[in-house]
Amino acid sequence: MTFEELYVKLTKDKANGKSLDLTGLNYDQNHMDCLLHPDKHSLVWKVRECNCSDKGCVSSCLFDAIEIKNGSISFKNENCTGCYECIDACKEHNLEQSRDTIKAIEILKESEEKVYALMAPAFVGQFGMEATPGKIRTALKQLGFAGMIEVAAFADILTLKEALEFKKNIENDMQFQLTSCCCPVWISLIKRNYRDIVNHLPPSVSPMIACGRIVKELHPGCKTIFIGPCLAKKAESKEKDLIGAIDCVLTFQELKDIFNAFQVDFSKLEENTKEHSSTAGRLYARTGGVSEAVSFSADRLQVKRKLRPVYANGVKECKELLTSILNNDIKGNFYEGMGCLGGCVGGPKSVINEDEGKEFVNQYADKASYHTPLDNPYVIEIIHRLNFHTVNDFLEKSDILTRYFTD
Repeated sequence: MTFEELYVKLTKDKANGKSLDLTGLNYDQNHMDCLLHPDKHSLVWKVRECNCSDKGCVSSCLFDAIEIKNGSISFKNENCTGCYECIDACKEHNLEQSRDTIKAIEILKESEEKVYALMAPAFVGQFGMEATPGKIRTALKQLGFAGMIEVAAFADILTLKEALEFKKNIENDMQFQLTSCCCPVWISLIKRNYRDIVNHLPPSVSPMIACGRIVKELHPGCKTIFIGPCLAKKAESKEKDLIGAIDCVLTFQELKDIFNAFQVDFSKLEENTKEHSSTAGRLYARTGGVSEAVSFSADRLQVKRKLRPVYANGVKECKELLTSILNNDIKGNFYEGMGCLGGCVGGPKSVINEDEGKEFVNQYADKASYHTPLDNPYVIEIIHRLNFHTVNDFLEKSDILTRYFTD
């Protein structure tokens, strides 16, 4: 039995409530332990012994997370950001991403508290033409989730915060702001390799963390499962200053596997229409979207200084852009970086390709009833429920939304 076959079998058995009978199966105990207890293992799993000579996985790693020991590769978990570069570089296909499907099903089946699905903005179109946002919401509730919450609504909140930070901090043409939202690979690059400009990051968590923290604040004791296209979000959820906001991270591919295991037929599901996010928050799913969202909001706030965005698409461009900033080649005043080509829609565990994903995201953004966070009554309600009543409260007292990068 291959690793993939073992994974599919265990996922189906868990979905059907069967005990895990492994009698007579030919499996590797380490791989079994990885699937049953993913938190004990690295984000990247070695599913076969390595025979290649070029060790492209080592040279591809941006964060010194892979080393050679006794002729074999091993992982330094504390360094791995889940950027997926090593998996892509492995010509022998010996490396696999971590899988959390069994853990997620266990949380759904065994938790005595409500479990919320936190859906990344890139989700539109990922599960087939029949799988509209409303039907995905229905499917998740049938699986046992208390509800589906679009993280785009919390991208709205962070958009407003970054627009206010821009208004406060950018006073002349030589000043600039790096977005701290969205992409954990971009943030990890700055924190680890470009420390000299880390003070240009506004003190904000990502939309995923903001969503998890706020949901837990408003629904004490609940569990949160984030769903997106990105392996790096699994690493972000476990960072020391962020841990606790998210209980489990699934990729779109993993959620599709769960839908398959439960035999979800979207053509037979009812629409469950709710709208919580604006155009701005929905655009976070693709390259340039954060810049556009903050620009919309800055205009809505009547910020005098015009936002001049520059963005990088993919890890190579991110490194080139950050290096140019270090060399004082300043071409804008708001810098956005996305570690995946196309942005989140090009994430390594997206189900559809980046061009399709971008088109779905743009269409969904165009359909939003609200253009900016300031027009979104759901966002305004959440802000007030968190007791933020002034701009000063939002910028200086929003611990739930704050992350300090210079520590």
